[in-house]
Amino acid sequence: MKNFRYLLTSLIALTLLGVAGRVLSSQENPGGSSTVQVHMVITDEALRDDSELSILRPENVQVKQGKTSLKVDHLIPARGDNAALQLFILIDDTCDTSIGNSLNDLRDFINAQPATTVVGVAYMSNASIQIVQNFTADHAAAAKAIRLPRGSVSSMDSPYLSLISLLKGWPEQKVRREVLMVSDGIDRLRTDPTSRAAYSPNYGRGTRAPMPTTSMSTGMSTISPDADTASTTAQRYGVIVHGIYATGVGRMGRNAWEAQLGQGGVGKIADESGGEYFSLGTQNLVSFKPYLDRLQRVLDNQYYLVFGAVPKNKAGLQRVGISTETAGFEIAAADNVWVPAANEAAGSKKN
Repeated sequence: MKNFRYLLTSLIALTLLGVAGRVLSSQENPGGSSTVQVHMVITDEALRDDSELSILRPENVQVKQGKTSLKVDHLIPARGDNAALQLFILIDDTCDTSIGNSLNDLRDFINAQPATTVVGVAYMSNASIQIVQNFTADHAAAAKAIRLPRGSVSSMDSPYLSLISLLKGWPEQKVRREVLMVSDGIDRLRTDPTSRAAYSPNYGRGTRAPMPTTSMSTGMSTISPDADTASTTAQRYGVIVHGIYATGVGRMGRNAWEAQLGQGGVGKIADESGGEYFSLGTQNLVSFKPYLDRLQRVLDNQYYLVFGAVPKNKAGLQRVGISTETAGFEIAAADNVWVPAANEAAGSKKN
């Protein structure tokens, strides 16, 4: 009898230990799956001139998903055979035509791109884009496609919906994909009380209920809700967004409060996608050149970071923290990386 009780007690203890072990394992590894390899582009923000001598190494970089430290598999400089870049220049047609002289700086920037960079040019209006030059390695042709913005307001201008339109129509490839937005960032569609309540598109993140006209037409404006959607979409597709402020036309373009909110919207997207945002208050930059020079140094100091992320039951963006403790280096990266679902990761390994 005593032996039976001892055996029963032992079995219960072992069962409880087994359950506890499975719970602990599921907390450390959501979905019960091993890690899946993902990649993202990061930038060494120190932007040194001796970048050929000072290169980040995999052991210099720490990646965390929540409190879990992830293994860095590869850290590949985006140079030489790995320097391929797709760069889209996106100009807001609501920009004031006074930026004309700065467009010459933009043309020079395009012409100075290396042969490994293909450039596309598009204009934003009516919550969409007009592509005037598809991706091309002919930099002179891309530079020639740059024209003055129309300097006019259409029925529903939103630089954020225009950006989303570009991102969703951009075929995914395993090369660097980056956007330079020239805009005041003002969402005239959302800010105009006569139209913002009537137009509320759904971009796959659940159904957005129509916004009441009474509550939206009064009170102080805020950053466009579509700035958050555009940021999420950029991170979903692994596109880095950079921005340059340029004053817009019309009453809203002259409104300092709306201009600051516009800067906040584009700045948010740039920061969260791992890009740069350039502005000089709410006035036009004297010249784009110094900012384009810095952007070029950003493009010259980028890396492909490949690491194992922990998948969950559903595919989605996962928050990651990327840092380095190595002196002289400073990392800029997107806030999130897209991680396939656990079953997708398991299926890809079998194949």
